[in-house]
Amino acid sequence: MLKIYNTLGKKLEEFKPIKPGQVSIYVCGPTVYDYLHVGNFRGPVFFNFVKNWLEHIGYKVEYALNFTDVEDKIINRAVVEKKTAKEISEFYIQEYKKDFLSLGLTPHDYNPKVTDHMPEIIQMISQLIENKKAYVTSGVGQAQDVNYSISDFKDYGKLSGRKPEELQSGVRIEVDEKKKNPLDFALWKSAKSEEANWPSPWGAGRPGWHIECSAMIHALFGNQIDIHGGGLDLMFPHHENEIAQSEGCTGETFVKYWMHWNMIQFNGAKMSKSIGNIISLRDFLKDQHPEIYKWMMLTVHYRSTAEFGVEAIDRAISGLARVYSALAMAETVLATCTGEAKKDEKFETELTLAWQKIMEAFNDDFGTPAGFAVMFDVIRGFNAKNKRGMKPIPTTQSQCEQFIAFIKTFGRLLSLFQQPASDFLTSLDNQLLKKSGVSRDLVDQLVQERAAARLAKDFARSDELRKKLTDMNIAVSDLPTGSFWEVVK
Repeated sequence: MLKIYNTLGKKLEEFKPIKPGQVSIYVCGPTVYDYLHVGNFRGPVFFNFVKNWLEHIGYKVEYALNFTDVEDKIINRAVVEKKTAKEISEFYIQEYKKDFLSLGLTPHDYNPKVTDHMPEIIQMISQLIENKKAYVTSGVGQAQDVNYSISDFKDYGKLSGRKPEELQSGVRIEVDEKKKNPLDFALWKSAKSEEANWPSPWGAGRPGWHIECSAMIHALFGNQIDIHGGGLDLMFPHHENEIAQSEGCTGETFVKYWMHWNMIQFNGAKMSKSIGNIISLRDFLKDQHPEIYKWMMLTVHYRSTAEFGVEAIDRAISGLARVYSALAMAETVLATCTGEAKKDEKFETELTLAWQKIMEAFNDDFGTPAGFAVMFDVIRGFNAKNKRGMKPIPTTQSQCEQFIAFIKTFGRLLSLFQQPASDFLTSLDNQLLKKSGVSRDLVDQLVQERAAARLAKDFARSDELRKKLTDMNIAVSDLPTGSFWEVVK
């Protein structure tokens, strides 16, 4: 039984979709005016897993992540670069898609853009005016503005727990004499002369930020959806305003389950342009393998802060090395097996019990940290049974095959561990060697010299070379088939 922590209500709830066997998901995507930073991809990485898990347990899933291509930052960037807002947004949409694919994630079913849904936006605003949830005021020139009246939506604040009267007294709000209430927000803004604009019943203008998501969700899924996801920073006012708009328009419950992922911090500090610790995913992936980023996002529970400092990267590298080293060992041992495999029923039972624990973890609000803990228990058990160079026993082949299948199945849900093991370990070794200023050629040379010294029974020289390699963080294992080395942290 899947349980989800519903931000609306602040508690775990049994998951029961609106339509049996079907799940609709909408996740707030990026505003496309620049290359996206590492924080922008936490949601896509996590919800990629959510979609995979829901499908794994039998649901048919429709998943949308939008592009906000109408916004002040886009307009400002267009002015600076002497381009149109459309040119700016289309360029960065394509760049986002490149970054997304580089992470090896499953493409979304829908990527709606605001500019493709202007008729639906205008229709929803018109309905809100008719329902007396919105009102028209004077705007720029002959055009008009439209604002949402939060006083006319009695449930305003139910998601964030913020009451309008407390907000008015506790938050400094810019006075706008055209608004009935200082907290009322824009649904339609009359356009300034230099801005991109669209015709409407209220004159040339563009939509407010909040109405865009409400209209796109309604266009794709109707009045209600199962799951709405977004960063914790979007809960108020964006998601609060989405509820007011959508429920004010239809009179029906808008979202059954609200899910919010937490923020990313660098070495204990909040990610901020003023601090200068923001890094684009594109730049991060120039130096790091995509699996390192996904590991850092998924080994932490989505409702917890994710650390993105040097230590977190080192932990990710070490963790991935443990997984891929076990996979590589299984493949190496498997290559030495001959004849027909004898099924290891005891190991199969161990894996079955482990998988049940993983299912319990994932069904408990997508508890990835607990799932990884079970996976490492399996790896420790497998490593205790099998080592490189060890003489195979009748059940070795079965153990290796079952182990590889287990790790690959676990990894597919998270879009991890699908790389060829030896190739991945080589890339990690190269990365660690580069960081320490040591060349692979030098390591290979020292390992060969040591092998020759051992063959000549020059053990003093062999020990000297081993110490030299150890000082370079190189561990050497001597096997009947030769010496095997790897970088250790």
